[in-house]
Amino acid sequence: MSSAHRPAWKARSVSHAAVRRDDPDRPLRVAMVVPPYFDVPPKAYGGVEAVVADLADALVDRGHHVTLIGAGRPGTKARFVPVWDRTVPELLGGPYPEVMHAIAARRAVQRLAAAEGVDVVHDHSLAGPLNAPAYGVPTVVTVHGPVGEDMARYYTELGDDVHLVAISDRQRELAPGLNWIGTVHNALRLADWPFQSEKDDYALFLGRFHPDKAPHLALEAAHRAGLRLVLAGKCAEPIEKEYFEREVRPRLTDNDHVFGVADATAKRELLAKARCLLFPIQWEEPFGMVMIEAMACGTPVVALRSGAVPEVVVDGVTGLVRDDPADLVQALHDVRHLDPAKCRAHVAEHFDVGGLGAGYEAAYRRAVEVSRLRRDYAALDSALDRAYDQMDNDGPTLQPSGGRP
Repeated sequence: MSSAHRPAWKARSVSHAAVRRDDPDRPLRVAMVVPPYFDVPPKAYGGVEAVVADLADALVDRGHHVTLIGAGRPGTKARFVPVWDRTVPELLGGPYPEVMHAIAARRAVQRLAAAEGVDVVHDHSLAGPLNAPAYGVPTVVTVHGPVGEDMARYYTELGDDVHLVAISDRQRELAPGLNWIGTVHNALRLADWPFQSEKDDYALFLGRFHPDKAPHLALEAAHRAGLRLVLAGKCAEPIEKEYFEREVRPRLTDNDHVFGVADATAKRELLAKARCLLFPIQWEEPFGMVMIEAMACGTPVVALRSGAVPEVVVDGVTGLVRDDPADLVQALHDVRHLDPAKCRAHVAEHFDVGGLGAGYEAAYRRAVEVSRLRRDYAALDSALDRAYDQMDNDGPTLQPSGGRP
């Protein structure tokens, strides 16, 4: 019997045996895949790795069994399975490490599943989500970067194979058709960030030397405001070096200081002492970890309105958000009137690591439940198909429940 001629059955309840629900108190076995470029946590640059480190610890503290699959040395409370001899930062941006890491991670997950079982795979890498169909368990993927045309097509083609987690509502808003399962803001462990209410008289740019981050706009604003600017960040990739020589170096004065890459200790000191973090981004920043790092130290953010900035910074309370680069000059003066304690309190309430662990646990359980529903209803559909086919062969016609012959 074709589906077009099958009776329209009344809705009826499905037994709990058919649709099994996850025990909300049962610890989960999580295989977490992280890119191979930096240690977890990172020694200096590595925003994804910093978030993963805090997440792994938070999940372990919540009683879950987490296995971290990556490169480098162990640095979290999770069990660590390295699939490279060392981290490979020099290979960042090339195709080989992505493909090779995906293969190695897949083997590691499969070995773990065979030995102990895995409830969910959480992948933070680029090519790793391609492994999802091979696992047979839900795969959650955090979208750490922007979803432009290329990445939108990538995630669209992955379809229901993966459950996507956004790091901001703005990120989801720009790609509404993807298989999002939730939004979990990035977070940090507040106790690891020093608070300082008395500030030195400089603004801080902290980020990659890249056109999207626009340190040249930071220099122009600081110069017009008569304020010293300290610039700290990564300048290693070709586009970063070219941009630095073309747009940054010609604008430097004796009142500016190029710090270079700041390690974890130096970054905290720079952030805690700064009058403000200057964040003149020119792109749809999906989140912006450095903003919550600054606010955790009691340092307000002066930023241009783009990406998740308005979602992270409370304008007039924890920073000043402006629409035009020309308005940054006055903001650099006005920011002195904001209360450092309110900056830290905002992070404690909205971006502490406890919320990170709870948010991802909820995402995992939702992914597990959705996967079970798809599986169980697919089995039910298959059983009904067989029943209908049998009825076609045997002759009798089923009637809708409560219907008349």
